[in-house]
Amino acid sequence: MPSLQSASAIDPLQHQDSARFIIGKDRNGSWVVQDRKGLVGGVFISEQAARHFAADECDHHPEQICRAAEEVILRFSALDRGDNDTH
Repeated sequence: MPSLQSASAIDPLQHQDSARFIIGKDRNGSWVVQDRKGLVGGVFISEQAARHFAADECDHHPEQICRAAEEVILRFSALDRGDNDTH
């Protein structure tokens, strides 16, 4: 199994248009993973946990993961919609 990328190895602009997952922080400082279609994602306590989730979801293909720029605030859309199907 490939190792997880270090935080500095995920370039904010790398694969920005083609990546399946975006990792960044929400307005509360939690780490968020979102897929481009809004179907898979989550809120995590650490960046490492967020990267681990994204890597597992895309079979450890690093080109499928990008990191949002520091000034970008992500929202986990399921929480914003009030979905009852969040775990």
